[in-house]
Amino acid sequence: MNDDLALVFSGGGAHAAYQVGFLRCLAAHFPDLRIPILTGISAGAINAAFIANYQGTFAESIDALSFFWQRLSFRHVFKADALSLAKNLLYWGIHLLSGGSPRAPSPRGLVDTTPLRLLLEEGFAAANGGMIGIRENIRQQKLKAIAITTTNYATGQSVTWVQGKNIEMWERPDRHSVMTEITVDQIMASTALPILFPAVQVGGAWHGDGGIRQYAPLSPALHLGAKRIMAVSTRYRPSLKEAASAAHKEYPSLAQIVDILMSAIFVEHLDQDVLGLERVNRLLEHEAMQEDLRLRLVHAFTLRPFLNLSKIAGQFEPDLPRPFRYLTRRLGTHKTESFDWLSMVMFDERYIKTLMDIGENDARARIGEISALLT
Repeated sequence: MNDDLALVFSGGGAHAAYQVGFLRCLAAHFPDLRIPILTGISAGAINAAFIANYQGTFAESIDALSFFWQRLSFRHVFKADALSLAKNLLYWGIHLLSGGSPRAPSPRGLVDTTPLRLLLEEGFAAANGGMIGIRENIRQQKLKAIAITTTNYATGQSVTWVQGKNIEMWERPDRHSVMTEITVDQIMASTALPILFPAVQVGGAWHGDGGIRQYAPLSPALHLGAKRIMAVSTRYRPSLKEAASAAHKEYPSLAQIVDILMSAIFVEHLDQDVLGLERVNRLLEHEAMQEDLRLRLVHAFTLRPFLNLSKIAGQFEPDLPRPFRYLTRRLGTHKTESFDWLSMVMFDERYIKTLMDIGENDARARIGEISALLT
């Protein structure tokens, strides 16, 4: 049985809709494809878990995942009404003005993500948070393993939660793995954008977005035995000219500063990881070297957007729920051409459809490379 193919999903909030476009192209060309190893970080954890949990053909799972994303809207992810936002902001204000008094209400996030939990429980048909489909697919040997990464806020470590069979766990100073049964809790934790979304308690500790300290995004797939990896990034790589251009020339707004901070927090190391992998592959061209070092050749394909998904989000900014739009504009989002952090929560139906179409077109343009990896 061929268990060496892995699909790696990075994060990016609403940007993960781009990955669904890639999957639609993949399913159109390989409807019966079997992907035994699935890993997800941040919003990519939703896509990885959905496929791992679905009981049916690959094409059917992608149709269902596409439908899941197409019906997403702000109200399905967080409470964006005036009352909910005002209550959360009030909690933060009281907490700050009280000097952290234990009697003051303790804020856990700027928005309430209860709707997202309910949506995931419905979408995954989760019983008490657990997902029967994952367990059954592993039993039937359709799936070897799934891994979802979160960040432990108490230790600062990157934690990869693994469900699979005959899997050896790993441990490093800044990251380690835990064998468990994947639940909605791990997915919610992995998608918990810092400050904006509340942390989630998993295994007795509070966890947040898996992309914060994931310095080796390919690591889980490699530890799970992958020899062929398809990695789907949602981050646009700008040209030198684009990188040096100013989004705004006046005094930086809070939104612009948050954009830079978010970019720093979610620095993607996928390209560096792939480059390192290619260097090792060149060393392993001789079989003797493979035997001596006990290493293996690993072939990787990486897809990333040809267009800037964050900049596209600016076209849909007027469609934000009015109370949330009022808040973000007070932070200065209307004064900048950079929408990095705002695009992560742009769960607008038209924006999601646009990203899915872009992902499908990008994948179609590189279908030859994908076919070479899979055949």
